[in-house]
Amino acid sequence: MQKKWVLLGMLCMVIVLSVCAYTKKNHRQTATVSNEKIEEPKKVALTFDDGPSPETTEDLLEGLAERNVKATFFVIGEKAEAYPDLIAKIYEGGHLIGNHSYSHVNLELLSEEEACEQINHTNQVICSITGETPEYLRSPFGSTKANLECDMGMIEVLWDVDPRDWEVQNAPQIIQHVVKNTKEGDIILLHDGYDTSMVAAFAIIDQLQAQGYQFVTVDEMIFE
Repeated sequence: MQKKWVLLGMLCMVIVLSVCAYTKKNHRQTATVSNEKIEEPKKVALTFDDGPSPETTEDLLEGLAERNVKATFFVIGEKAEAYPDLIAKIYEGGHLIGNHSYSHVNLELLSEEEACEQINHTNQVICSITGETPEYLRSPFGSTKANLECDMGMIEVLWDVDPRDWEVQNAPQIIQHVVKNTKEGDIILLHDGYDTSMVAAFAIIDQLQAQGYQFVTVDEMIFE
């Protein structure tokens, strides 16, 4: 009988030790998992100049929505005035709308009064459609006129990656240039109005998303 109790005691000890070992191992594994660094997505911003376009904007918006991507559209005031429904669709899609002057002129070559008219008129057109005044300005050709009082603190946005899509109009070439040269934090420049640019944009998104990139609007990029 005494031998039986001794064996029973030994069995209990083995069970206790096994449970303790399992618990310690499980805790160690949990700690390892919790200590693993969660990799943050690499952010880039996709921007489109010169729209809206009756030929491409709607299809472009549809493709962006399918990919769950928000972009920034720097629109021309006279085109926004001509196609207010497209501006409304850009806005309703959750994209950011910026000012790209009223008639796509080099602001640096204008008088201060003329440059201000280009900016203010475009802001008024966009605000009349969306109810919001743009906060971001991309001067045509990247040619900024400094110290304009009329810009009311608007933020000038340039770019990091420019495949000159408007010039080459070759989707594979555009795709290759952008995918090869884009890095985290970059702003990509494309144009709304060219089928080749739209096709390239979708492929660029697909390829960069596969590489772990997340597309954001320029305000998220600037103020992150």
